[in-house]
Amino acid sequence: MLRFFRPTQNHLLIWRLVRESFRKHAFGYGIAIIAMLVTAAMTASSALIMKHITDEFVIGKDIYQVYLIAGVAAIFIIKGIATFVQSFYLSRVGNAIIAERQRIIYDRILAQGISFYHSIPSSDLITRVTHNAQAARAVLDLVVTSFVRDLFTLLGLIAVMVFQQPVLSLVAFVVGPIAIFGINIILRKVRKIMEAEFLSLAQIVQVMQETTVGVRIVKSFNLEQLMRGRMHKAVSDVEKRANSIAALEAGTSPIMETLAGLAIAGVVLASGYLVIQGGQTPGAIMAFITALLLAYEPAKRLARVRVSLEAGLIGVRMMYELSDRPLTLAERPGAEALVPGTGKIELKDVSFSYADGEPVLRDLDLVFPHGKMTALVGPSGSGKSTIMNLIMRMYDPDSGQVLFDGQDIAHATLHSVRDRIAYVSQDTFLFSGTIMHNIQLGREGASDDEVIEAAKAANAHDFIMGLKHGYDTQVGENGALLSGGQKQRLSIARAILRDANVLLLDEATSALDAESEALFREALEKLSAGRTTIAIAHRLSTVHQADNIVVMQDGKVAEQGRHGDLIEAEGLYRRLYEFQLMR
Repeated sequence: MLRFFRPTQNHLLIWRLVRESFRKHAFGYGIAIIAMLVTAAMTASSALIMKHITDEFVIGKDIYQVYLIAGVAAIFIIKGIATFVQSFYLSRVGNAIIAERQRIIYDRILAQGISFYHSIPSSDLITRVTHNAQAARAVLDLVVTSFVRDLFTLLGLIAVMVFQQPVLSLVAFVVGPIAIFGINIILRKVRKIMEAEFLSLAQIVQVMQETTVGVRIVKSFNLEQLMRGRMHKAVSDVEKRANSIAALEAGTSPIMETLAGLAIAGVVLASGYLVIQGGQTPGAIMAFITALLLAYEPAKRLARVRVSLEAGLIGVRMMYELSDRPLTLAERPGAEALVPGTGKIELKDVSFSYADGEPVLRDLDLVFPHGKMTALVGPSGSGKSTIMNLIMRMYDPDSGQVLFDGQDIAHATLHSVRDRIAYVSQDTFLFSGTIMHNIQLGREGASDDEVIEAAKAANAHDFIMGLKHGYDTQVGENGALLSGGQKQRLSIARAILRDANVLLLDEATSALDAESEALFREALEKLSAGRTTIAIAHRLSTVHQADNIVVMQDGKVAEQGRHGDLIEAEGLYRRLYEFQLMR
């Protein structure tokens, strides 16, 4: 018995969704619920008034009882107004809930660390932000309409039926348990189909992303047929599962139709007998039959509510899985902003490994002095990019400390750490919008003149002015309308505009030609003056002017010094340098 009353996961999920949403939208839901109760009352009244209409007009033959007709009109006018109010407020609240849920999910995603984005496909995230918020609204609408409008309408009509004909009511009530048994059989199949359908929806988004982002590869390798096959399969899977859900939902209708038909036939037969032999008035029978017929639709909707809820709760469950997911990187309690300083960075006894557990950095000690340029070089996988990720606090070290002017950044606010850093990555990313907008993102509130000065320092001004719309030129999705070198120079200009005291360059010149690279090196000399500059360089020709070159190997410092000293030392740096010269 206790097991029967124990709340299931679905019950807890619905209760959480209702509790969170009703608290914030109590007024809108309150108006909608009152309107639904009025609708339910009017529906029951329309059945009840049929007794008086039938008795007065059919038996009494009193044509002057016009007020009864006016009563019918009033009932349906009030019901129409209540239905409008219910629909209007439910729609407003529903739209607000979708917007709120999408904001909550996006804010949670945005707060996650980099490792989170490596563990979940972007197509999955996009689908959850768009689809799951809609599912939350659908579930709430279903809960409110089913357990207020339909339930109270049904209870009101049952009251009319029992009041008019208690014995006949028993005939109609027999169908309830039989219908519930049939619905439960259908319900078992819904959950698995809905979960599979969600995965197929995410697959559609993924194929679209890969097609748009990798269109050059798709075209150059003649992959259109492959991509077409993947998309068609994903679409067909969604269609197939949607049809399966539709078939299961539709399966409730024949069950209800058959049972309702048998019940109504039995009631009509019994009613005829009661009128002819039992002395019952036609009005009472008419009111009962009207109530029975009106009860059919809300009863059918209530019978199907579990199937529809089960389908919607898949999306709600996935929404909460995302919003409740622990942050992979979060500020510690009591975190404070970094105290302004010169920009000296230290790594003290730092060890780090990614999710696979393989150590990337081992007991690393490094100092990046203020006002100096330090270059990080070494074979792929030696830990260069990991050092930059730790400095930007994209990850926390497994052990050891990363210090800004002697302050452990693990105890500082994320905003204060990243506010002191300007970053140029190898994989240049531009936002949709104009060139002016993309550079201006480097520093909030920067003027147009400051943007232009930054572009000049990055040797981007001349090519920008050569474009038809200059700084108002649209760059397209991720800068698709610009060349790789142009995108890189805009990224550099954005970092220059930031005017931070720490400058991180992750192979910042990788997309520049020889002439542009030479111009950038000239600009870098001015830009790095008075700043802590750290540059990852695979092309060793770009780090000649560095004050210190750190050669990484297997997560440790193999050697460090100036270019000339390292060449003379005939170590790893010289081997790498000579290898590049021979290519």
